[in-house]
Amino acid sequence: MTTPNPGSLAERLSQLDAYELRKLLMGQPRVAAVWMRALASEGIVEAQLNYGRMLLEGTGVEKDQGAALMWFRCAAECGEPDAINMVGRCLDNGWGTQQDAAAAVHQYRRAADAGHAWAQYNLGHLYLEGRGVGRDLHAAFAWYRRAADQGHPRAMNLVGRCFEQGWGVPRDDAMASAWYRRSAEGGYFRGQYNWASVLLRDGRVDEAASWLGRAAEGGTRGVRQAVLDLACANPAPALRALGERLRDKVQAMAA
Repeated sequence: MTTPNPGSLAERLSQLDAYELRKLLMGQPRVAAVWMRALASEGIVEAQLNYGRMLLEGTGVEKDQGAALMWFRCAAECGEPDAINMVGRCLDNGWGTQQDAAAAVHQYRRAADAGHAWAQYNLGHLYLEGRGVGRDLHAAFAWYRRAADQGHPRAMNLVGRCFEQGWGVPRDDAMASAWYRRSAEGGYFRGQYNWASVLLRDGRVDEAASWLGRAAEGGTRGVRQAVLDLACANPAPALRALGERLRDKVQAMAA
């Protein structure tokens, strides 16, 4: 892969498709960043979105959240739901701009109304927390459910939580368990932890230990510690064995 030059760029653009853009991103980050910058400047929406992500994360370029937001806005002007959601994320988290939850709500809703699952999930959070919009548990549940129905594992876990807690929907432990299982099978570590907790309550200890191990493998430090504490406090052999494996791994990482 070579870096672009003005003479070849126009011809290259005339033949470019989404698959080729993904191939460019799989190359060396610094080279990919040069291509993305050049293509983004030519108005290629997917390149604008990808280059914004590279700037946001510092992949192949110096991290620049303000520039990332600028490129997300460029792509969002063309109605790209992924980019609209990313503008919302920047406003929500204060990446490259002043934090503005109300403006984030507006952007998330634009993308959510277009069917974007991540935007639906993000909008659900703001309704649940009452940030940038009045707290509305019914709306939070509705948006989580729309994302979950599209196969979004994190949203599935939140739908389960809503059923468990009675947030915006009548409490229903059976429905909560079903959604936790779907989230777990979708690979989300919090769903795996919650599904394991259901299995433990039902006395299905060996299955629970397996799911707890997956949650610890893919989860945050806090989740790993929660799994470790739970496993070490339980006399069941499968959980004791899991606790010992996790403790050894945590000690090895700390050494």
